[in-house]
Amino acid sequence: MSKSKLGLALLATSILGATAAAADTTLTIESWRNDDLLLWQNKIIPAFEAANPGIKVQFTPSAPAEYNAVLNSKLDAGSAGDLITCRPFDASLALYEAGHLTDLSALEGMANFSGVAKSAWQTDDGSATFCVPMASVIHGFIYNKDAFKELGISVPETEADFFAALETIKEDGSYTPMAMGTNDQWEAATMGYNNIGPNYWKGEEGRLALIAGDQKLTDEAWVAPYRTLAKWGAYLGDGYEAQTYPDSQNIFTLGRAAIYPAGSWEISGFNSLVDFEMGAFNPPVQNAGDDCYISDHTDIAIGLNAKSPNAEAAKTLLNWVGSEEFAKLYANALPGFFSLSSHDVAMEDPLAQEFVSWRGKCHSSIRSTYQILSRGTPNLENDTWNASVNAIKGTESPEDAGKRLQDGLASWYTPQQ
Repeated sequence: MSKSKLGLALLATSILGATAAAADTTLTIESWRNDDLLLWQNKIIPAFEAANPGIKVQFTPSAPAEYNAVLNSKLDAGSAGDLITCRPFDASLALYEAGHLTDLSALEGMANFSGVAKSAWQTDDGSATFCVPMASVIHGFIYNKDAFKELGISVPETEADFFAALETIKEDGSYTPMAMGTNDQWEAATMGYNNIGPNYWKGEEGRLALIAGDQKLTDEAWVAPYRTLAKWGAYLGDGYEAQTYPDSQNIFTLGRAAIYPAGSWEISGFNSLVDFEMGAFNPPVQNAGDDCYISDHTDIAIGLNAKSPNAEAAKTLLNWVGSEEFAKLYANALPGFFSLSSHDVAMEDPLAQEFVSWRGKCHSSIRSTYQILSRGTPNLENDTWNASVNAIKGTESPEDAGKRLQDGLASWYTPQQ
């Protein structure tokens, strides 16, 4: 081949390569989960790009505490990415109502999610769903299997079993029965009240009745969990009032406590810290044979920027997020963050397997205060924090707490007036 022909051939190859590169669509994902960066870069994005040649993906997270402000600034400036990682409930609803997120109700992949799974990213009337659910976290109790075996304790199924186990641990004296403090407040509500509470108010039945105004926070189903929390203080160890969340984590992972009221998000961190075998049990029911309920709380989703110039490519990725392949990738790379899809996702981590198995025997619900009920002042979520702390410390009666919270909610929320 002559030099001139070789030059033309190389030029043609170069032009074809440039044309192919130009044909690639690049999608950018905004997120607050900066700890997920390597997971997206090394596992999720390569899997998607392999199945979808011509679409490239960039994952560009912000620091969690800065995400909302950074995202809103980008959206206002028109510089936000094609895909928006969505926090649950009001923050994402506000983005949709401001016209920043697209209604994805008709997206094919949405068929793989239940109403509960989608509830954190819907309008109040459920007419529009604007983010594809990615994962939830499940609440329950993690325990030290070695301690249970040493003390001859069986996994508790009823509340009577639970308190009998705590009493046995306390009498032995080798372990703090349960590692949880009240200094940071949120744990008392999240791993306390909203952990055990669904068994009392029957999960979604009670939560939706509260939103509708058909139940009140002074009803027995909503006051009774505070009575149960009032019994916890005797088993949390000396100085629990000043104990922080990291303190509690350390006490348990160092093997000094037998039980840890937990969220499944602890699994990855605990796995790397403990030198004993862990197990988990769902919140014990009040009486043998009762239906059980768990807080299977919607945590993270992903939506489409309404001004994305790459909407069709973005929808391809969003449909893939609703697929079985994504569900398996994400849930096993981050044990404790469970797929919200209807696909049967086999978990590799044994503790994660235990948590997710409860979906097969218990009814799933979400935290009672997260949808609609904490939009006003006073804020019901924050009030539930201090009411839970007060119940544990014995500084406010369960009845007084219920009345205070009900009066606060009724002061601004019309269905409760």
